[in-house]
Amino acid sequence: MKDQKEIMGTISINSKGVGYVTSEELEEDVIITPENLKNVLHRDTVAIELLPKDYNRRQEGSVIRVVSRASETYVGTIETSECHYWLKSDDRRIHVRFLMAQNDLMNAKVGEKVVVKMLDWSTTEQFPAGKVVEVLGIAGDNNVEMKAILRSQGLADKFPREIEKEVEAIPEEISKEELSKRRDFRKVLTFTIDPDNAKDFDDALSFEKKSDGNYEIGIHIADVSHFLREDTALDEEAKHRATSIYLVDRVIPMLPERLSNNLASLEADKDRLTFSCVVALTPEADVVDYWLGRTVIHSDKRFTYEEAQEILDNKRGLYYDELNTMNELAKKMALKKFAEGAIAFETDEIKFKLDENGKPLFVYKKLRQDTNKMIEEYMLLANRVVAEHVFEHKDQGEANIFVYRIHDYPDIKKMGNLQALVKQFGHQLKMHDGQVESSQLSALLDKVQDTREEQLISTTVMRSMAKAIYSTKNIGHYGLAFDYYTHFTSPIRRYPDVMVHRLLQTYLEHKAPVGEAAKSKFEKLCEHCSDMERKAMEAEWDSIKMKQVEFMSERIGKVFDATISGVTEYGMYVQEKESASEGMIRMREMTDDYYNYDEKSLQLVGSKKGKKYRLGDKLKVKVMATDLQNRTITYKIVEV
Repeated sequence: MKDQKEIMGTISINSKGVGYVTSEELEEDVIITPENLKNVLHRDTVAIELLPKDYNRRQEGSVIRVVSRASETYVGTIETSECHYWLKSDDRRIHVRFLMAQNDLMNAKVGEKVVVKMLDWSTTEQFPAGKVVEVLGIAGDNNVEMKAILRSQGLADKFPREIEKEVEAIPEEISKEELSKRRDFRKVLTFTIDPDNAKDFDDALSFEKKSDGNYEIGIHIADVSHFLREDTALDEEAKHRATSIYLVDRVIPMLPERLSNNLASLEADKDRLTFSCVVALTPEADVVDYWLGRTVIHSDKRFTYEEAQEILDNKRGLYYDELNTMNELAKKMALKKFAEGAIAFETDEIKFKLDENGKPLFVYKKLRQDTNKMIEEYMLLANRVVAEHVFEHKDQGEANIFVYRIHDYPDIKKMGNLQALVKQFGHQLKMHDGQVESSQLSALLDKVQDTREEQLISTTVMRSMAKAIYSTKNIGHYGLAFDYYTHFTSPIRRYPDVMVHRLLQTYLEHKAPVGEAAKSKFEKLCEHCSDMERKAMEAEWDSIKMKQVEFMSERIGKVFDATISGVTEYGMYVQEKESASEGMIRMREMTDDYYNYDEKSLQLVGSKKGKKYRLGDKLKVKVMATDLQNRTITYKIVEV
């Protein structure tokens, strides 16, 4: 073992203190048991050496050293014992406590939430040393907990004063010179459709029926890059944030409010600068022509999704004919997309109604209506047209540097498990070189609709998907079945869209960035934006999970309908129907039999009675306990 080379990778540590290292040098993860972790923390980059495989033939390893820390700061609650002060991390995957001297507490008190910076942790020390760098407040307070969720991901909430001052200096008036450079859509019917609580409107649609029988649809996007100039402090701040963050009770915008909710926002009855994708559609929703460029619009109406839907449902109201035509065209585009192999995951969005202190009062589902789907189809169209245009219009015979939204094929092993799973229900899934075409998965999901195995198979398919990311290296978008795809339509809340606007404008002006240095710069920005998107999503999920646990804390002892959402060797996860709250039923609490875990079929099987519990099964469960600190819920089966 001494002659083995170091293997570099990223470690994930579970709540039991077991690590799993993922490395590009290896096909499978390496297990790191607690005694071989040394001074490693969750998500650190590490160098490891391989050890003999365990009794299950799984590869084990040992950490040699930490290459780089995933984070400089950690969030948790101050505790005291044995005359020492400790940080107990909010993240159960941070498996050690931080030791702090009294003069490093910033006057924080026991029981308060704080942000701690690691000072030192040598391999000879049992605990890392830390110092408080921010006091958040009393644990349990809603605002404090939301701040803690943000800080756990290294995310800021407020903008520095110098950034706000820079935004205040941006003029509100649009100069005649600027207007003269743009295609004018101010006299063309234009409107926005957004959620009822939206404040930043970054897309609008215009509609015009042409004399040849085709329709000219303008997909107009807020021209953020007009205001957000490169090499300014404001641009650096937006680049660093990379995305807006949507917590359960608040939005942390990527851009300061004056820009996101005012100057760039496509408010009704105001002239606004836009970057547009204008398409000519036949009555059968085929694109026969398009135009890309900077424009000026004047939105005639701000619809909510509900208002526009009511007009469609009632078949009368303001702009009914135009809305109805656009909706019918969108439906035809969707049918073409699914015929090409796009995968449809229809999920309802769970929302909490909160009181003034952030306490959840009740839960409701936000249904996806035709108007939601209509807007989505036009945004997909614009994103695809822009990506195809840039790819096809090569400068000097070379592919243009561009920011693509890519989605890779699913993991081969997961597809093999899915193939074995669907076979149990009489379905086939053909694999070629370990890969499954998206059209096959789409057809499978259609086939299992309204069957007893639908939940099981659709959940397994969803969990088999790769994560969509940003990259300059185009491989297409598997889930949408698009060869070329980008993000062009939300520059107020996504920095990659700002990059796309800037790059597109350079190509329209034939001023293409070239060279390996430029490509490397944009690829690094893509990696950063993908990473920040992941952090924002995790913060959103954490905030929802927090409210779900609070909601269930008021309902201990009550019985709910639930679905098995995960099966493991130590029990199963169930998702309660009303609030989608996920919790654990531990195998040791299932006392009617001794259950064995079958990994291939994703089920627990009773050794004596043969009773089976598998992904997607419906149960009745009782809420037994909740843990607000660790955000966990414990359930018990009361009836199958």
